[in-house]
Amino acid sequence: MSTHVVIGAGPVGSATALLLAEAGEHVRVVSRRGRAPRHPGIEAVAADAAAPGELDRHTAGAAVLYNCANPSAYQHWAAQWPPLAAAILAAAERHGAVLATVSNLYGYGRATGPLTEDTPLAPNGAKGRLRADMWLAAEAAHRAGRLRAVEIRSADYFGPRVAESAAGKMLVPRLLNNRPGVVLGRTDQPHSYTYVLDAARTLVHLAADESAWGRPWHVPSHPPLTQREFAERLCAVAGARRPRLIAVGRAVRRVAGLRNPRIREFEEVAHQVEGAFVLDSSACTRHFGLLPTPLDEALHATAAWWRATPTHDPDPLVRLEART
Repeated sequence: MSTHVVIGAGPVGSATALLLAEAGEHVRVVSRRGRAPRHPGIEAVAADAAAPGELDRHTAGAAVLYNCANPSAYQHWAAQWPPLAAAILAAAERHGAVLATVSNLYGYGRATGPLTEDTPLAPNGAKGRLRADMWLAAEAAHRAGRLRAVEIRSADYFGPRVAESAAGKMLVPRLLNNRPGVVLGRTDQPHSYTYVLDAARTLVHLAADESAWGRPWHVPSHPPLTQREFAERLCAVAGARRPRLIAVGRAVRRVAGLRNPRIREFEEVAHQVEGAFVLDSSACTRHFGLLPTPLDEALHATAAWWRATPTHDPDPLVRLEART
């Protein structure tokens, strides 16, 4: 039994910790609030991973460090990500652990076609540059032989525990309660979605497979759907009414962003919902035989989790849209 350290207790971190614990591994989840899924094989640790020396106390002897962290608000990324990423990278190097990082598609910038792992990193803003620089630093350390690194990249998440996403609290629970779902951008453009449990399974698999190290991989994801098609499929699977959608365009977002910095910061990545944004994950399937969970199965699990979860407070953007 090895020790696996998961940094971050969000949707991917929690799912990763459970997968590892159920496989008989000893798992330590490090988060600011000491949160972690309840399981006898999971140890929860409250710590600021970015604080100097703090992570060292919890990563000694670890076989793998899983960077599943994600600062909660876009407006804090510039201050919070660099020291956190540097601390995680240094801990993996110091203790000889594999570094397996969860990332997204921001580093690619605007899409001109389906995104593959060979698409150049060409970020069009600060958040994309942060994510790109994190991988470039890990890749350089890997090539220099200082550590072993791998990164997974996903499209918009949906699934259990996923609230802050295009398919999160503004959409899924509202549709399940027969209320209008709120989507950002257009409803008629092809858009990729990644089931959160598929991200966790891919992360665990690639961290353990030496042939995966040294490069990024796209998480096996379903064929793209428009935001309207996703909503319709969810409602059909969940037995909800045919969906009504409120599409929040640039004008409304601009007004909301005057008072809400999170909404204002979203505009850097708004191209992902204003035009076609498609993830090609065929390389991961071809190399490792990994496939996404069947879509209806994933949507059923998503609906079941939301129905068992207390209603979240409405998003500020929803309140603003309701008044316009």
